[in-house]
Amino acid sequence: MNAGESNPDLPKSYSAAEVAAALDCSEWWVKEQARRRRIPFLRSGSGYRFTRRHVEEIFHLLEERPDPVNAPLLSTTSTRPRTFVPFEAPAVPLRARRPRRARNAV
Repeated sequence: MNAGESNPDLPKSYSAAEVAAALDCSEWWVKEQARRRRIPFLRSGSGYRFTRRHVEEIFHLLEERPDPVNAPLLSTTSTRPRTFVPFEAPAVPLRARRPRRARNAV
C-alpha cells in the first residue's frame, strides 16, 4: 500500500481544523472543548482526531431546541380582564421632569 492510499475498511478521521470549518468556529475552540472532555474525540499521535460519528454527535450537543416553557400560547383568548376607558375621559397631558442632576444643582 502506498503512502497516499488509505485503508477503505478504516473510518476516516478529521482534524480539529476540519471540524472547526464545519462548525464555523476556531480550531482553538474545538481543541479546547476536546481537552476539557466536552466533545467526543480520538487522541492520536498527531493530536485530536474526530470521526464522522463524533462530528454528528458534536452537532447534536450544540443544537438548541425551543424551550416549551417559552413557547407562545396557542390560546386566542386573553385571561386578563379588559378595562373600559370611555373616550370622553379627559386626556392628562404629560410633562417632562427636569433631569435629576438639574434638580440637585438648585
